[in-house]
Amino acid sequence: MALKAAGRTSLVDSVVGQLRAQLTNGEWAVGDRIPTEHELAQLLGVGRNTVREAVRVLVHAGLLESRQGNGTFVRSTADPAAVLNSVRHAGARDVLELRAALEAEAARLAAVRRDTHDLLRLRAALATLREEGDRDADADLAFHLAVVEATHNAAFREVYRFFSTQVHEVLSSSLDDTAMPPVDIDAHEAVVAAIERGDAEAAQAGARELLRLPMATHLLLSETDDPPQAPADEEVSR
Repeated sequence: MALKAAGRTSLVDSVVGQLRAQLTNGEWAVGDRIPTEHELAQLLGVGRNTVREAVRVLVHAGLLESRQGNGTFVRSTADPAAVLNSVRHAGARDVLELRAALEAEAARLAAVRRDTHDLLRLRAALATLREEGDRDADADLAFHLAVVEATHNAAFREVYRFFSTQVHEVLSSSLDDTAMPPVDIDAHEAVVAAIERGDAEAAQAGARELLRLPMATHLLLSETDDPPQAPADEEVSR
């Protein structure tokens, strides 16, 4: 299927749709390197920023994988869109609770199984998080993906990557809301330190602690936003 110039409306969605079709139709196979950002922009008749955002969406969806210095490669041709649409109905509390379960176990396993390469990647992710700031959703998600990679569990990695689309959406929304707490970078440092020294219990507890304040704040804000209950009608005496 040939790529064609995208329409004017919803450019990113249009590009996502065309690239998704290329993948699910088998135009590109798993492991293939897709055209460069510049080449795709020319083929689709859009700007490189639009292509970059569309590729990012598909990376978060688990269909593509960006390898720094090498390009973007096909990770999967199985479209998770239907399931993701269902997951998107989950609220922020549901996502935070699931994150707590997944990320705590990931940190525990990482402390047991991490190797030198994992530790270097974790330190690099932590450095990026410090550089980008405590309200950068991309940097925070990249950190947690590095922890998951250190589990050396392929199933765990794929499940979290699949779920990471919704994680990213909730993160972005939360960090844009000044009522929600920023990323606690020192607490992330504590998780890395626990993984480095192989302390599985401390790593697991630290990962849970990362989400304790966001979960408590979200609950408090939700209760504040609840409309007041109307008083029950008094029973009419006979």
